[in-house]
Amino acid sequence: MTRNLLRRDLAEEITARVLDGRIAADSRINEVHLARELGVSRTPLREALIGLADRGLLVSAPNRGFLVPPFDPEEARQLYPLVAELESLALRWSSPQDLAGLTGGLDRIAGEMAEELGRQGDLSTLDDRWHALLVSRCTNPHLLRLLEQTKPLLKRYDARYFGGAERSRESIDEHHRIAEAIRAADLDAAVGLLGRNWVKTLAYLEDMG
Repeated sequence: MTRNLLRRDLAEEITARVLDGRIAADSRINEVHLARELGVSRTPLREALIGLADRGLLVSAPNRGFLVPPFDPEEARQLYPLVAELESLALRWSSPQDLAGLTGGLDRIAGEMAEELGRQGDLSTLDDRWHALLVSRCTNPHLLRLLEQTKPLLKRYDARYFGGAERSRESIDEHHRIAEAIRAADLDAAVGLLGRNWVKTLAYLEDMG
């Protein structure tokens, strides 16, 4: 159990460093230096790195170790519409009654996002929680598994996206509107708003270059 917790803690720390730029995109991870800096042996560190490579945050390259992949606009253009479709399907695989029970929680998390934005904090974790709650009543386990496999690939892009305060505020408002559409039992409107939220995110990232 201790080893599993250590591996998880290391994965979270490395993820944070990749997302905030302390470990730069398009760079190789120096395992010896990083293990020394984190005060751990290379074995649990390598296990954490392998796990992050499996999730798509890192790339394992023969004879080069682990690399932080560069930002890839084409990858973003493929991933964001895919996740939008998967989440929309997850809503349609949820009963209206179950979805209605989520709206208070969705609004609360969106409110926390607004507070965190005021503190200039990290919104990506709260956004993950919001989307996880949104699809939590989906009754199709295969669909949820696809989302679990795909969503981590967006993490590098989300970190860039939530760097913009104006777009972040707009996204938070959209989160509230999606919750309101669900509360009104207007699933088509909720799905439409959700899809536009993802499309706007992609457009914003493309504008950033």
